Amino acid sequence: MNAEHDIQDWLLLSRLPGMGPRTCLALIRHFGSPRGVFTARACELAALGLRDKIINTILRPPGTDHIAADLAWLEHDGRHLLTLRDAAYPALLREIHDPPPVLFVAGNPRVLSQAQIALVGSRNPTPGGCEIAHEFAASLGRSGLVVTSGMALGIDGAGHRGALDSGAPTVAVMGTGLDRIYPACHRDLARRIEENGAMISEFPIGSAPCRKNFPRRNRLISGLSLGTLVVEAAVHSGSLITARMALEQGREVFAVPGSIRSPQSRGCHALLRDGAKLVECVADVLEELQGFSTPIQASPDNEPPETVEAQCDPQQQNVLDHIDDTPTSVDMLVARTGLTADRLSSILLWLELQNRIVSLPGGTFTRLK
Repeated sequence: MNAEHDIQDWLLLSRLPGMGPRTCLALIRHFGSPRGVFTARACELAALGLRDKIINTILRPPGTDHIAADLAWLEHDGRHLLTLRDAAYPALLREIHDPPPVLFVAGNPRVLSQAQIALVGSRNPTPGGCEIAHEFAASLGRSGLVVTSGMALGIDGAGHRGALDSGAPTVAVMGTGLDRIYPACHRDLARRIEENGAMISEFPIGSAPCRKNFPRRNRLISGLSLGTLVVEAAVHSGSLITARMALEQGREVFAVPGSIRSPQSRGCHALLRDGAKLVECVADVLEELQGFSTPIQASPDNEPPETVEAQCDPQQQNVLDHIDDTPTSVDMLVARTGLTADRLSSILLWLELQNRIVSLPGGTFTRLK
């Protein structure tokens, strides 16, 4: 069996109607290979408890026209297909209970073998949440971890950009075929990721955005990663689904706390109540993942951001100037600074994470530095 026919068998088996990852994996383990599945007898398939419809499809599989789009896509440079039997298939992903039989990869597949950290969060974050995601991703990238996310709007996109801006690779896990960029406004970001990391999907070429695809996508984000870091998330959100999957897969879960007034913080607070590790700086993540990261660069002249105090912009400094060592309420700060409550909330979160201020009972703040 040559490599071309082997790839065709993997694609055909994984694309059979009604063939989910678990069934496909069980068949491959039993018969040794996709070719072994296709050459099995009806009685052997029936003995495994398969439905008649699937058995009939295996015995009379569609021709290669069924996978023509996949094969045509793979002919281009920088396009790859990884199967469960490939040495380059991500080891951590292979450990989950339902790993995808095949992975489409655009970019550098070697990135998938590096230590990864998932960074996920709200599609509608606060400005401060985006800043935090970008800063954390940049620091994690400089520390040698590959930031993995879903290329969604909001926190996902900020995380990918933070890693890329630090000079580190990043991995985007898609809920569509890799010929479909979703959301479309991330086309330039997708190009950067493909050039400096990898975009991956278990879905065939041509697969359009579909609600049911994204929970499946989320299990890959957590499955590829040593841990999942959540930055802003509503109580009912895909980010919390990813975090729950990480726990089920035996991986670490980290959460950045936020303002008690922000709906975007409630998901993170729920995770913290359920035992997620509270994260205030990148060192909190690295402490749990000791031995898995190798700094990309570390010199006296260019230290990772977590060791350097971030500079306030004018609005942040304005807020800081109006907080002293006596409890100061949000209403007082709105009156003193002229900022909106939403903008003020994001600045207070940023200042708290920078250890410039501390929140007190009753929704007040005092200055630390």
